[in-house]
Amino acid sequence: MPPEAYRTFAIVSPVETHMRRATCEEVGCEHYLNGWRVRVENLTPQMLHAARTSGRKYVEHRIAEGETWLVYEAGQPCFKATEHRAPIGRPPLYLVRDGDYRGNPRGTKARLYQRPDQWVDDFATHQQNLADEIRKG
Repeated sequence: MPPEAYRTFAIVSPVETHMRRATCEEVGCEHYLNGWRVRVENLTPQMLHAARTSGRKYVEHRIAEGETWLVYEAGQPCFKATEHRAPIGRPPLYLVRDGDYRGNPRGTKARLYQRPDQWVDDFATHQQNLADEIRKG
């Protein structure tokens, strides 16, 4: 069916409004907790330079010809530390949009509910309307 035949019910917590930057320790980052390793041969020269000069403690292990690893110890920020996010405790948004994942062809404005029970009621009403239409044939 075309997208205009659908209605999308969503509970969302957008990163921009519901999350903050967090440390590796705060999010329980696996690399922070256990350490990590990077294969030298998989890195571009720029990435290798960045890895070696990042200020993080590592040991270089040459396993065999063509196989060398930089092994980083636990307890230090990983290379994706700036991407870690933690929730700020803001309640999620309860949305109802016309359309589906392909978009909203009619361009109607999404409905935002302040309370989850309002969203659930709208969802239940919509489901009942669908069931009634199916029963009609």
